[in-house]
Amino acid sequence: MARIAGVDLPRNKRIDIALTYIFGIGHTRACEIVAAAEIDPAKKSDDLSEQEIAAIRDHIDKNYTVEGDLRRETTMNIRRLMDIASYRGLRHRKGLPVRGQHTHNNARTRKGPRRLVVGKKK
Repeated sequence: MARIAGVDLPRNKRIDIALTYIFGIGHTRACEIVAAAEIDPAKKSDDLSEQEIAAIRDHIDKNYTVEGDLRRETTMNIRRLMDIASYRGLRHRKGLPVRGQHTHNNARTRKGPRRLVVGKKK
């Protein structure tokens, strides 16, 4: 089992698909990595040699921010927006959509489950 960037790649999957299990690597970037390491994209992750794994690991370390560092960077960017009290930071703080979406009917993912408003008793 190949271990790259602290992630165990899944067994018996194509290497270009298996690389997408690393946070920060999508399909396009995985194809670029495989091409740069000169590996057949159809090759299964179990069939990789140690040299091929090392080539992939080196390319990722040199050129991309992935996993913990990327998560930390993203968190720090959001925290910075909240600290300077920008509009986007306030939306993050309130748990509302940040990128201009309407909230009258939708936005249940950001707002959470509906909270029922109970009317007054007479």
